[in-house]
Amino acid sequence: MRRQTIVIGCLVAFAVAGLFVSLFSSVALAAFRSVRVSGFSVNANLGLYSDSECTQKLTSIDWGALSPGDSAVRTVYVKNLGNSRLWLSLSTTNWTPSVANGQVALSWNREGATLAAGQVMRATLTLTVSPDARSFTAFNFDTVITGEVRRSRF
Repeated sequence: MRRQTIVIGCLVAFAVAGLFVSLFSSVALAAFRSVRVSGFSVNANLGLYSDSECTQKLTSIDWGALSPGDSAVRTVYVKNLGNSRLWLSLSTTNWTPSVANGQVALSWNREGATLAAGQVMRATLTLTVSPDARSFTAFNFDTVITGEVRRSRF
């Protein structure tokens, strides 16, 4: 009888430990987002680089693991490769899953800035995950940086 009680006690302890590990794993998976921007798109007159000397073209950014409510900041360098002054803008597209768009936001400190021909500008990108973003565990998207030439009407 005593041996049977010990065996049952051990089985209950293992079951409780297994339940705890399962719950902890579920919470951990729901809390962390592995983020990789799948690509950058820039128009022909712009170059995007990871270094200020503009020798390392940037094709993606690894944002690391982010939890709901977190933000991450990365620095990039934008170069005007054309002959005209450009007005800069940033947008995103191709969200996977699509529900992430709106629960995750990408912004930068150069929206509407002008970039002279040949000029390099340091830009700060900020990725913010909403505290309510819990319906997905991973996401990615494409970043589009545009340099627009604006002509005077006069």
